[in-house]
Amino acid sequence: MAPIRSHAPGEHFKAYSGAAALSLVRRGQLALDDTVGERLPGLPAAWAAVTLRQALHHTSGLPDYTNDSAFRADFGGDPLRRFTPPELIAYVAGEPLLFAPDSAYKYSNTDNIVVGLMAEAVTGRSYERLLRTQVFAPLRLTKTSLPNGAKLPRPFAHGYFYEESKPPEDVSEAVSMSGVWASGGMQSTAAELGRFVRGYVSGKLFGNALREQQRDWVKGESEPVGPGANSAGLALFRYRMGCGTMYGHTGNFPGYTQFTAASSDGRRSATVSANTQLSQTSFSQPAFRALRRAFERAACAALASARER
Repeated sequence: MAPIRSHAPGEHFKAYSGAAALSLVRRGQLALDDTVGERLPGLPAAWAAVTLRQALHHTSGLPDYTNDSAFRADFGGDPLRRFTPPELIAYVAGEPLLFAPDSAYKYSNTDNIVVGLMAEAVTGRSYERLLRTQVFAPLRLTKTSLPNGAKLPRPFAHGYFYEESKPPEDVSEAVSMSGVWASGGMQSTAAELGRFVRGYVSGKLFGNALREQQRDWVKGESEPVGPGANSAGLALFRYRMGCGTMYGHTGNFPGYTQFTAASSDGRRSATVSANTQLSQTSFSQPAFRALRRAFERAACAALASARER
């Protein structure tokens, strides 16, 4: 488990791109029905009709660049390489949509990159600056950042890769965060992640009207799958468990697996961080099942504390 004052990276931070985008929607600078063609005319014509809403919902059909063999070869061959967002898009720019928008759900990291680029396009500001002004400042997040390389702020929770019959390998600073950018390339502390998810779920950053639209649920799972029955909203997941319902995100990254969620009103939250990468389909599946049970126990404890008030 990550010490509460230590920094750790993790893909749950994809929710930050949703927070930045929805705050711009509230300000009238973006609209959920804005299309890729309108805001990012330089992207493939086949993607032009995809909307911001669909990208946030993962119903866009955009192919996932992290599944591309060329990206994986480049990323694996030089983990410290610094990618630009257009370079990430280029890996799948020649591919058609996987399905017609809104006809299916499939988690795609390309969705998150597109969301970040749309936010930059309408404001003329960098995604990093938008995070500072639209998310970090309102929620008083002083230990959360978007680095471009592999170096982590001190102190940090070390993350490890485990291989049978070999000692664990410290991979904390072995990978450049630029390979994920708006799709998870951030660091924070457990305490600030909890503050973020409470503000995000409560609608503090973008108001109740957009909060209701964000909770337009479709059948879909966070990656890795969260506790209970999962449903997908706009850059948010609902976790229905026997003890109640929480809202948040899971994620993993080399050396880390994390879960964060809050009660519907944003008053209680739970954050769990493991210092190795696990999922339901790769690495140690028994360990992931045990971690998922820990996710649920933490979430249920948070809900119980709310009921006891």
